Amino acid sequence: MDMPTFELNAVHKHQFRFSQTDVEEFARVTGDNNPLHLDAEFAAQTPFKRPIIHGMLGASIFTKVLGTEFPGSGSVYLKQTLEFLRPMVVDTDYEAIFTVITFNPDKHIAEVLGEIKDVQTGKVTTRGVATLMHREKVV
Repeated sequence: MDMPTFELNAVHKHQFRFSQTDVEEFARVTGDNNPLHLDAEFAAQTPFKRPIIHGMLGASIFTKVLGTEFPGSGSVYLKQTLEFLRPMVVDTDYEAIFTVITFNPDKHIAEVLGEIKDVQTGKVTTRGVATLMHREKVV
């Protein structure tokens, strides 16, 4: 019998970045046209001093990775918590780190801690726990 590829304490890392075009497309698709994300003049007057990425755009990396890479195709999202700890900005390198923190093979369910870190500063921008079901990889 093959060993599971998705097990307790397993870790997966994924590097990414978002462009201003990504932010504009996210605003178009969601209807969230808050000037904090789209208008540099407006954003300059805020505590952030420049446009920031939509928190949910940044967190969308969770569903991308969990649904296509770790554990991958066939994953069913059951729950997701999120904390937005620091703003994210365009054209910045980020790394998402995923760690399996609980594992229930009888129900094919696992909880995965996801953290997004700014590669340059090492600071966590976003953190959350996903609860997933996967009949083939949580065994």
